[in-house]
Amino acid sequence: MSESVTVAAPGPLRLPGSGRAPQRARLLAMLPPVGSWLPLAEHRRVHPRPPDPRRRPSGELIETVERSGLRGRGGGAFPAGAKLRAVVEQGRSPTVVVNGCEGEPASRKDALLLARLPHLVLDGAAFAAAAVGAREVLVCVTRGSAEVARSLDRALDERRTEGGPSVRVMRPPDRYVAGEETALVHWLNGGPAKPTVAPPRPFERGVRGRPTLVQNAETLAHLAQIAAFGPEWFREAGTAGQPGTVLLTVSGGVSVPGVFEVPCGMPLSAVLRSAGAADPPSAVLVGGYGGAWISPGTAASVRLSVEDLRPLGASLGCGALVVLPSGACGLLETARVLGWLAGETAGQCGPCVHGLAAVAAGVSALHDGRAARRDRDQLRRWASDIADRGACHHPDGALRLLRSALSVFADDVDLHARRKTCRGKAGPAVLPLPPHSTAWR
Repeated sequence: MSESVTVAAPGPLRLPGSGRAPQRARLLAMLPPVGSWLPLAEHRRVHPRPPDPRRRPSGELIETVERSGLRGRGGGAFPAGAKLRAVVEQGRSPTVVVNGCEGEPASRKDALLLARLPHLVLDGAAFAAAAVGAREVLVCVTRGSAEVARSLDRALDERRTEGGPSVRVMRPPDRYVAGEETALVHWLNGGPAKPTVAPPRPFERGVRGRPTLVQNAETLAHLAQIAAFGPEWFREAGTAGQPGTVLLTVSGGVSVPGVFEVPCGMPLSAVLRSAGAADPPSAVLVGGYGGAWISPGTAASVRLSVEDLRPLGASLGCGALVVLPSGACGLLETARVLGWLAGETAGQCGPCVHGLAAVAAGVSALHDGRAARRDRDQLRRWASDIADRGACHHPDGALRLLRSALSVFADDVDLHARRKTCRGKAGPAVLPLPPHSTAWR
């Protein structure tokens, strides 16, 4: 997705049956035009600098975040307040890492914030640093993000008179898995940017052995607004279990692709209408390449919340939504993505190195009409056998995509097996696949 992607902030928005006042864009309320960024003076007109958070007790700051109900917007939807408290409870001088890597090819929302609204993210990072008692903030953006790096450099120059923690911009490799929090910590400590599930976790011992808070850019932007306007204001949008708004990158078979800000709990169908999707779509990929396909029937009724998506084996993840148009083959798109994900392995375990390659080959065989029923059954067994056995969670995301494809595109699998074709027509690829990087350091 290009840097010049159309950005839409639909508003006013109302949650059906909520009885609340319409909610306009929050994070994107002052979004400048494409190619420009919001200077500090203009940012402060809407987001006045709150009282110095360093003069408030750490526990009070964390309680503010806990009352807001903010969940992380980077993938796991973990409660932000609990993450702050876990770092503080380690009792040592911590570090804050802003995760702006956004290795997900279908997502642009964090890059948009950092490139065009950098002060909002930096305000949130300063608040987080005060909450955990950190004197250092490391902002990680991948090496291909030239516009983001320029905006951050200018923003940091403007903020030098405001005080606060020391802030440095870091440039980890452009790899899909390099933006995972343990991968960032390994790289910041001088190692390869490869993730792991092995303890200790970053909040226990991270950068230079210190407790480390890793939060993605959007989460910190929300944190800045909670600090400025309060947790009650934040809860005026969204659902009880997932308050606030969320940024969604919508692409694929839509006439208005871009980044949309909507209340959590918004019906998926309403978001797709705002983006100009065909009605109904053939399917919708929710949560990016480690996410899940949603059928047209489900897309018509599901709300975009943790409570609604979890029973479907899906989540908002990185906030990427890709609409599969009627002329595209979901089986082919899944095979393409799985092949790409297999090429993004960190090479640390068999489930990733061998398992993902075999799964990708198996789905390609389904699409090409070369697979027998026993091959389909074998793919389902692999999806069960490989899950939760990797050195990191990379194979788990790929297998989530596989399981959803075998379910949502079950009819197409049968058509390919009997006729070596399906209802999809040959056409351009829908899901973007960037070239593989070879760098880990």
